[in-house]
Amino acid sequence: MGPHPAVAAIRLAVRRVLHDVLTEHCERVARSVGHAAPARSSATSPLHHAPSGEQPLVLVACSGGADSMALASALAFEARKLSVRAGGITVDHGLQDGSDLRAAEVAARLTALQLDPVDAIAVRVGREGGPEAAARDARYAALDDAAERHGAAAVLLGHTRDDQAETVLLGLARGSGIRSLSGMAAVSGAAGRYRRPFLQLDRQTARKACMVQSLPVWDDPHNADPAYTRSRLRHEGLPALEKALGKGVVEALARTAQLSRDDADALDTWAADVDSSVRDDAGRLECAKLYALPPAVRRRVLRRAAIEAGAPAGSLFARHVEEVDRLITSWRGQGAINLPGRVEARRQGGRLVIRQG
Repeated sequence: MGPHPAVAAIRLAVRRVLHDVLTEHCERVARSVGHAAPARSSATSPLHHAPSGEQPLVLVACSGGADSMALASALAFEARKLSVRAGGITVDHGLQDGSDLRAAEVAARLTALQLDPVDAIAVRVGREGGPEAAARDARYAALDDAAERHGAAAVLLGHTRDDQAETVLLGLARGSGIRSLSGMAAVSGAAGRYRRPFLQLDRQTARKACMVQSLPVWDDPHNADPAYTRSRLRHEGLPALEKALGKGVVEALARTAQLSRDDADALDTWAADVDSSVRDDAGRLECAKLYALPPAVRRRVLRRAAIEAGAPAGSLFARHVEEVDRLITSWRGQGAINLPGRVEARRQGGRLVIRQG
């Protein structure tokens, strides 16, 4: 008798990601020794293995919640069938009493799953961008550090289709454009470090997988605290949408994310390709050539230029880019536009000058 359908689903999702990581690792090894890279294989093909002593390490980021515990158990199970080492990281944000003890408990659970190495990392959460953004920044910084320290090929994150739907709605509320609607990528971070195997699975599947495997789960009270925007959206916003529009809202939003990501990627590529053609010999942006571009492409060129000048990508919003865009489309002799990172955009003699002040 095979595993429960929920367990089978999470294991298959993780197996596919591990195949990708292992194939990429083997290709890197082959290139480093000058051999031809092996052909890519699908998750349904026979298992392939890394050369002895060259097994890539895959870490799972685990909070102790159902999503990440299901992910950790699936990683532990699948890694034993492949030439992959599996470890775990839990991050203590220090935002609740006893958080250090909970982090130690999660680390013990990961060790019991025979993951190695296992780290419990305490971080200090700042205030910039609000509590949710600050906690996320601190968490990813800790995960990046752990991945570098251990030489990990990938870090698995337990975001589900429900999380994706919430991310799309939050992006829609910000009015930040199609990139915000594209939600979370299945692969992101430097060199594709972060992998999200569960984006096509719902939250209930992960919880069911934990239940049938008798995996202990910790439900973070912050996830039910109405002080947090995502919590309100989860417990009030999405249920209200489903009541008004019927079931299937989460699936539709997740599908919207993928379609938006495809469109945004295509537009980003277009903008990168035309960047040099809208500059003069000195590398300055020419307003007339920018004006001739489709608005979606032009704004991407302007955003790229602002980031290259020193504007932090996370603080550069659509409204900033729109103000710069008016220097091209609605020029009335207006003054410079101030952007995050002390960057200034100014029109001078038919050129757009973007630089730090």
